[in-house]
Amino acid sequence: MDQSGVTTDGNSVPPVSTILTRSAGLDVDAPEIVITVPTYKRPDQLLRTLQSLIAQKTSRSYAIIVMENEDEAREGAAAAAHLFESGAVAGLIIAAHRRGNCEAYNAGWQMALETFPHFRHLLVIDDDETADPRWLARMCGTAETLELDIVGGPQNPIFEKDEYESWAQHPVFRPPFTETGPVPALYSTGNLLLTRPVLERFSPNFLDLRFNFMGGGDSDFLMRARKAGYEFGWCAEAIVHETIPSRRLQADWIRTRSLRNGVISTLVDHERRKGHSFARVQVLMKSLALLAASPLRGLKAGLAARSLSVGLYPVLVGAGRVLGEFGYMNDQYRQAEKN
Repeated sequence: MDQSGVTTDGNSVPPVSTILTRSAGLDVDAPEIVITVPTYKRPDQLLRTLQSLIAQKTSRSYAIIVMENEDEAREGAAAAAHLFESGAVAGLIIAAHRRGNCEAYNAGWQMALETFPHFRHLLVIDDDETADPRWLARMCGTAETLELDIVGGPQNPIFEKDEYESWAQHPVFRPPFTETGPVPALYSTGNLLLTRPVLERFSPNFLDLRFNFMGGGDSDFLMRARKAGYEFGWCAEAIVHETIPSRRLQADWIRTRSLRNGVISTLVDHERRKGHSFARVQVLMKSLALLAASPLRGLKAGLAARSLSVGLYPVLVGAGRVLGEFGYMNDQYRQAEKN
């Protein structure tokens, strides 16, 4: 089935996505970069994201695809339409009709492959983020200089109040790496570069829909890409700034996110070991061992950070890993506006 919703036997089915707005005079052969931006009920934040992309300091030709994932009011698509219609932004706004972040990414990435035949790199940024002016240039430069297939970058948290800044060092918000160079793994699509061959390898079902409302589809996808032999790297200078609403600092949100990270870790571990002898037993034993070690690890981390929340993080992740072994799922993204 293609994006128009036509199967190979000619039968019509509901489309995965529909183009809502197309830049006037769009030259689909020109872009060497495509930037995808999923959006859901954040029209004002989406506009700030797009303004940061318009302001990129680069000589590279790039197009933007906005994936509107709210298929009724479509507030984001409506707010951004004038930027595309006026030519301020080159690219497309599409409706990703099926709800869920994995559905939105899949629709946008497939649209990029089908629309822009010559792009080399696809960049990903979320609608609650803004990019530094040299973000695009630095991500692409790192991929090319180090000959990498996939590059990640830091998501610098921006809190609503200055007194929340200490939360930047919490494991939930802290970036996994601090220096530019090759890395063994990546975990998030919040600030990511993918080369075209990676996308072609996994098209059209890039992200596994099991993770659609729980999150973690990006971690699973990146694990599968690593398993397929693609080279990963990190660009510490290619920063995006992520808005962190105060509700994400509440104890129940931190607790849910920590447990979720543990569940995702278990699911990804099972996928990584698929086909190995005694894989399920091995993952279960690893989960139990991590849970057993987590109180001591948490005590050390909590004392070092002088934070109970930091100290509880390893324990909650360990508990999430074990819960994941028994089918526990938490759809934290099903009500994305509350996340």
